Order: sequence, then C-alpha cells, then structure tokens
Amino acid sequence: MTTKNRDVLQSLWDFFCSLKLTMFLLITLAITSIIGTIIPQGAPPPEYVAQISATKLQVYKTLGFFDMYHSWWFILLLYLLTVNLVACSIKRLPHILKIITHPTTTLSSGQEQSIANVASIKSSEQPEALKDRISSFLKSEFAQPVITEVDGAWHLFAQKSPWCRLAVYIVHLSVIVIFIGAMIGSLFGYKGYVSIPEGETITKIGLRSGQELDLGFGIRCEQFSVSTYPNGAPKEFKSILTVLENGKPVPDYTNARVIVNDPLQYKGITFYQSSYGDAGTHFFTMTDTEGKNSVPVTVPGTDSVALPDGSSMHVTQATDDVSAFAPGLSGPAAQVEVHSTSGATDSFVVYANHPELNVSYAKQHGSKLVMHYKGAQKKMYTGLQVAKDPGVWVVWLGCFLMVIGVYVAFFMSHRRVWVRIQNGHITVAGNSSKNQAAFQPVFQQLVDKLTTDLTKEKTR
Repeated sequence: MTTKNRDVLQSLWDFFCSLKLTMFLLITLAITSIIGTIIPQGAPPPEYVAQISATKLQVYKTLGFFDMYHSWWFILLLYLLTVNLVACSIKRLPHILKIITHPTTTLSSGQEQSIANVASIKSSEQPEALKDRISSFLKSEFAQPVITEVDGAWHLFAQKSPWCRLAVYIVHLSVIVIFIGAMIGSLFGYKGYVSIPEGETITKIGLRSGQELDLGFGIRCEQFSVSTYPNGAPKEFKSILTVLENGKPVPDYTNARVIVNDPLQYKGITFYQSSYGDAGTHFFTMTDTEGKNSVPVTVPGTDSVALPDGSSMHVTQATDDVSAFAPGLSGPAAQVEVHSTSGATDSFVVYANHPELNVSYAKQHGSKLVMHYKGAQKKMYTGLQVAKDPGVWVVWLGCFLMVIGVYVAFFMSHRRVWVRIQNGHITVAGNSSKNQAAFQPVFQQLVDKLTTDLTKEKTR
C-alpha cells in the first residue's frame, strides 16, 4: 500500500473517530426530528395540503418530509452515527482496557507530582511491619491491595470499580442496539389505520403509503361507546373488538375492550384506539313549500349526497332531542351543510317535530325546496391505528443498556490509591476517574484514618 493510500485511509479513520462528527450528527438528528414532529407524517391531511403552496408540497415530498423517519437521508444519518460510535469505541477501548487490566501498581516520583491528592506520613516502624498493617487497613477501609517491592521500597495499590470506565461504551452499544431495533421495525414493520363500523368486520388496513395490507385474520367491532363531560367534550371512547380466524372468534380475543392507552395485541400487531365517528344513516325528505312532492333523501354517516336541485349536503351533527340545545323545542334534529352548484355553503338545522321552522328557513333564503328530518338509524365507527414493530424488544434492550450505562457513567467512578513506604516516610496518593472534588474529602478521610490507626498502634 502506498504512502498516499495510507494517508487517505488514516484521514478517513480520523474523520469517523472525530468527536466533532458525533456532535454534528446528534444536533442534525435532533433538528430533523423536530421537522418530523411539526410536519404530519404519512399521507398529509387535505387541510394541511390546502395551507401550503404546490411548490412547497413538492419539495416536502421530494425530501421525504411526510415519511421522514424512513427517508434515505435520515437513515444515512443513523448509519453515520453508528459507524462513528463504533470507530470511537475501537480507537479508545484498548487504552481503557489496559488501565483496567494492567494498572500502574507503583507510585513513582513523576506520577506523584501529577496526582492532585497526595499526603505524607512519618513513621519509625520497620517497613515490613508498616506494609502488613497498611495492607490490612486498605483491605478493610478501601479495597484489597496489590503489594510490590521496588528498589527497597514497598508499594501498595488498591482500586475500586475499575470496570465503571466501560460505562461510556455501554452507552455507545445501547445507541447502536436502539438503531438496530429501529431499522428492524422500519424494514419489517408497518403502521396503518382502519375504520370499523359497529357490527362490521375488516381483514385489511390502509398503510401510510396508501396501499392496503391483508392482516390474515378479521377484526369485528361489536360495539362502540363514548362518554362525555357535561360540556359535551369526549371523556372516554371505547371499542369492543373480536378477533376472527377463518370467520370464527378466537376465544381469548372475543369482546376485547380497547381504549386509549390500552390497546389490543394479536400476532405481534397492536390496535390502538385513535378516533371515532358517526356511521349511522340519516333520513330526510325534500318537499316544496306547501309540503307536496316529497322526495326521500338518505345520508349515510357523514358522507355527502346529491340533492334534487344539483347541490350536495352532509350531516355535521345530529341529536335525538333538540331541547338540550334549544329550550322550547323537542324531538330529533340534524345540523346539515349544503353546498350549492355555485360553490356557496350554507349550514342550518333541520327539525323533525317542527316542520314550520323548516318551511320558514327555506322561504327566508328563497329556496323552493324544504328539508325535513325523519330521524336516524344510529351506528358508530371506531378508528384504530394499527402497528407492527418486530424490533421493539431490541429497542427496549437498548434502552435498558442505556439506563445502566448512564447511571454508571454519572454516579460511579474508578478510584485508585497508591501507598509507598520508603525511608521512614509513607506517601499516600489517590485519584478518581471523574468528580475529583467529591473524591478529595473521601481521600482526606482515608488518610486521617490511616494516620490515627498508625498512631494508636505506635502508642501501644
């Protein structure tokens, strides 16, 4: 291999081992994640499309902003961060392993000057006796020491929690494991949505891409119910679902309750309660202002239907008893929205028990047709988000490793103590891999205890 090739490879290796690259990738991923939160993912709703220009819509589609977490550039960022973490670990891990497995067990003069925590104790006892007593002291108060004799001096070395230096690499590993789980979910999982009217069964769902996916089994909505607060806001909505295999209910998945934050899981597929709506049928009649020439009009749920004059209408809200909203009136009523052929929109209430109000409204607005409400056949539909993520347990494993790694990295440190016995002087030095300020009083307490212990023994 030529020198030029070696230089190129070395430059590439240094690039992937760079901490600057790590920070750049993390900041870029954070910013792009904000984009994925602001911009709707999947098929954008019509109201969102109407708010942005056609040029911006095309740019968003080209850049993959509507499915950002599956876009090629977002996945590329994850791959680069993974390679960066692996390269950094490979470069620095051998040095850390050497510190852990082959520590410096003697205290040289040069090392003594480089350590912040150093203390000296004088003693007239024999070095052999001091060595045995200090060894017992370190074993009981700190850790089992390693004893070495060099040039007539005794050296004792003790350490606590050397393996905690590997915590950062556990965090690196956890991030990589989470990425692997996310990739598994991205490649082999899916997310979709389905609406199921009460009493009906579905076997397919719609994916975010707009395609349909066959589940291989059926889901039937037995019942849907919603409870509301006094102001009419929804308090809780609940679906009763049954899973069908070959048209027959699965015993453990019959009449299963699904509410928000309490999904149904079957064959690795999760069904989340997401939304609901009216799937019932509303019945109207269209007459002239004299109540003649009646024409029935049936409106399924919130769908739009064509009227005899060419306009279209749909029901926005309906009630069995209008008295709760309009004192003095009674019976069923429906609020409808009519779109004329000219593009104008008109919203008004149609009553069942008060035809005179319907006629009066039509005359006031110059309409020759009068709409009358006949009631509804009640039926609701449940909207379910459907997701399959085979990589979720890999992600959880990564999260577990990250919690362990972060805890060890922030709350534990590698602490080392050296003792040198030479010419009647006992030199004690201590060091901590992190948080030296917190280690200093611990070291001083250890030295004071050792001094007291040696003084007591000498007095005896």
